[in-house]
Amino acid sequence: MTDDDDPFNKRKAKILKVLCEFTKEPEIPLTDGGTHADLASTIAFLLAKKEKSSPVKIAQNITQEIENNPDFKMLGIRTEAKGPYINFLFDTSYLTEYLKAAVLPGYGSLPKKMVRIVLEHTSANPNGPLHVGHIRNSIIGDTLARAFCKAGFRLEVQYYVNDMGRQIAIVIWGFDNLDSTRHEGEKEDAHIARVYIAANRELEHDPSITQQVDNLMQRVEAGDPATVKKFRKEVSRCLDGFAVTLKNLNVAHERFVWESDFIRNGDTKRVIGRLKKLPQAKEEGTLALDLTECGFEKEYVIRRSDGTSVYAARDLAYHVWKAANFDRIIDVLGADHKLIGGQLICTLRLLGEKAPEIVHFEFVSLPEGSMSTRAGKFVSADDLITEVTKRAYDEVTVRRPELDDTARKAIAKSVALAAIRYDIVKVSPEKSTVFDWNEALNFERQSGPYIQYAHARACSILKKAGTFSEEYELETEQEIALARQVAKFPAVIEKVIAELRPHLLATYARELADTFNSFYHFEPVLKSEGKVRNRRLTLVKAVQNTLQESLETLGIDAIRTM
Repeated sequence: MTDDDDPFNKRKAKILKVLCEFTKEPEIPLTDGGTHADLASTIAFLLAKKEKSSPVKIAQNITQEIENNPDFKMLGIRTEAKGPYINFLFDTSYLTEYLKAAVLPGYGSLPKKMVRIVLEHTSANPNGPLHVGHIRNSIIGDTLARAFCKAGFRLEVQYYVNDMGRQIAIVIWGFDNLDSTRHEGEKEDAHIARVYIAANRELEHDPSITQQVDNLMQRVEAGDPATVKKFRKEVSRCLDGFAVTLKNLNVAHERFVWESDFIRNGDTKRVIGRLKKLPQAKEEGTLALDLTECGFEKEYVIRRSDGTSVYAARDLAYHVWKAANFDRIIDVLGADHKLIGGQLICTLRLLGEKAPEIVHFEFVSLPEGSMSTRAGKFVSADDLITEVTKRAYDEVTVRRPELDDTARKAIAKSVALAAIRYDIVKVSPEKSTVFDWNEALNFERQSGPYIQYAHARACSILKKAGTFSEEYELETEQEIALARQVAKFPAVIEKVIAELRPHLLATYARELADTFNSFYHFEPVLKSEGKVRNRRLTLVKAVQNTLQESLETLGIDAIRTM
């Protein structure tokens, strides 16, 4: 189904055209009508200010004038005024087209596009395990990536490896000067963290070590082979640990881009040369940019007084490379990166380069409190996954004692993944959140397992039903409400990628599960007969498939039994 053929979009386009022609307004506000309508407009509020009239009266006048529009009648659109709002209600004929698509694999996929997108996410410093604070980045980024693929875009997902920063130099100093023997069974990233924490404690007791760390940073930037080899070795080991964690979270990257490569290939030197020519450049020992014109009082430092580049310089080189190779650049960054993200965008624009779109997210924590790798106070993502999986196994054992241990463990693994990913992505990125163990694993409430359970219920109904003839004529209020919810899925995918807000998909999946559970409660399915049974089973099949597509786009297993 292409955008032009989409029955909902056809009706939406017609409504916009008629309203524009009637009101003479170039921009018409048109939103989802919620439970009361398919679409709604607040245009009466805008006109009320201009015409000095009541928005209720204006809404009534517009409705009376356009309700008999022949194009509306042909498309089955009914118009009504509800106070100052103009509601548009569609007859059920358009739902048939959606239901026919919704029972097929790949429902919700949008037409292929030639736009090349690069999406960078996670990119945590390789100085210790990914912790709970990091994985919100990973889950937001991975869900966006899945949504972009669903929407038909050419996408590459990248991890930017910070292998030259001070934190890594501290790690290397620790391996050179402390007891860094790896414990038996110790994961690579956990080993790195233990050495990093110990090295930081030494730095606190003896500040003179700072000069040794600075020397390491100078040598690695100068390309000293032995130092470069040390940095690469320990960073690679940490990334091996990350790979295990990310796989367990169902998160994937196509490419790992190394920060040091932009030193080795000369890109950082070239971008510094361009920056020095800007009128905003200031060379007073350090090289920095005055970005007050962009609203930043703090200078943007590019190069230290000892001649070594800072992270910002390499990051600029990386983004110039991305701009040359992709049409659209998206970065997922924590709220603590708002300043450097803003400075990055401003500087790229001064250079005449394409700037990234940045999704900033607030942090996720546990009831136990905030985390810091440097101080050694963190809950690793591995520990979180282990604990949630254990709790999920206990819950599955209570619910399904008849299953063997292997089956219970398999379900628990999928349920734990759903609990973690959904609980983190369901909150809009700009809001901070606390991961609640009990709420995340609640099969009866707004959780990932709750949506999985609705999908498993639909699978169970279809399995018991056996073969049936698909029927698309809807009659009852519950049937129509469920079909309307199914029909929204492609538009939700479009909105997620347009607004870069993956929580919208999480909300949709939960609302679809809610609507399905309400339908199942009020409308007999297997006990129905004839065409009624067939059309309700068709609806169940559409729901099962739509929930599966939604869950998979959320990176959650659409398991068939729980």
